[in-house]
Amino acid sequence: MPVRPVIATALAAAALVCAAVGPAGADPSELITVDPVGLIASDGTVTLSGSYRCVGGTGPVLVSSSLSQADPGLRHGIGGSTARCDGAEHRWANSGKASPEVLKAGAARVEATLMELRPSGILMLPVLHAARDRDITLARNDAFPVSPKASGKTWAKKSPKAPAKAPAKASRKAPAGKPAKVSGKSAR
Repeated sequence: MPVRPVIATALAAAALVCAAVGPAGADPSELITVDPVGLIASDGTVTLSGSYRCVGGTGPVLVSSSLSQADPGLRHGIGGSTARCDGAEHRWANSGKASPEVLKAGAARVEATLMELRPSGILMLPVLHAARDRDITLARNDAFPVSPKASGKTWAKKSPKAPAKAPAKASRKAPAGKPAKVSGKSAR
């Protein structure tokens, strides 16, 4: 089973638990933002992004994101990533694939969560650092794949094919009247 869906499901479950418990001692300087535009590729890959700031954690801190469109009660988990809680502001970007029939370009609602999995005995308890809901625009992105991992393609543009045998160049000019030596052959 792929790791991303498992992580997204675990983060969504932890977000529900945190929503019920509330932000336990979240520092007021901690925040998470969501960019006003997300991208959707023709294959259904969605990329959401924003920024975050968090301070110290005793366990791993994760950035999760989910998206809803027509039915606000139906949320689609869009990837997950790890956060660095050093008090500085950092960027986040999560990508995930949904059926192209389910999500379309247009208005959408995103929920982003910054959550720590804090060790407590043999359990890892979720601790909410910050959460944000925001209306965004989901824009088409058919020019190139959303991420190299999501599509298996590289970002680099293909360069024209090199000629089968490039002509050799002389390394120095030959004196007048004498042929230049190129690759062991005389050029005339």
